[in-house]
Amino acid sequence: MKLLIRGGSIPAGHGVNKSYVDIITQSLSLKGIEVINRSRYRETSFDGIGTFNEDIDFFKPDILLIHFGIDDAFQCVYRSEFQENLVQMVRLARNRFNPFIFLATSHSFNNPNDMDAVYIFYRSLRIVSSDLCCEMIPVHSYWAGYLQEHHLGTEDLVLADSRYPNEKGHEVIAKAVMISLNNTVDNR
Repeated sequence: MKLLIRGGSIPAGHGVNKSYVDIITQSLSLKGIEVINRSRYRETSFDGIGTFNEDIDFFKPDILLIHFGIDDAFQCVYRSEFQENLVQMVRLARNRFNPFIFLATSHSFNNPNDMDAVYIFYRSLRIVSSDLCCEMIPVHSYWAGYLQEHHLGTEDLVLADSRYPNEKGHEVIAKAVMISLNNTVDNR
């Protein structure tokens, strides 16, 4: 079984030695699942569409995790464009190889203006997930709960540029992602 992750800076592991993708790869390899990461720094959902054939279709994964949003939000991609790009990726994947599809949000932000900006994109992920029957992984909700439970602030889990989680932040994202993935993998 193959899981392909396609996204931007966060799943690409920008700024860290060990990303959430590295963590889940270790865990899933024990279950015989190959993890393919086709994410790159600063790529948006437009890049996801533009490279769909070589980054996604070529591999025909059984499970597809689409993890865009933060780079889109901070590179001035309109929410409507982001949402349409997600719809196109999901439809292309379903028409060509019909994988189980996950859409993931990212972390929360201390700055209310930044949080407002990314939350618009998180709502789009929820809409597409609901409309197209994909599984949504609400990383930002898990992240907020983790912060509260461990009496931490967002600054404890991000780099100096708060768009990017530090290694501890990637561990939190990995836990949120694995909760959803395990349910699917164990039932397939």
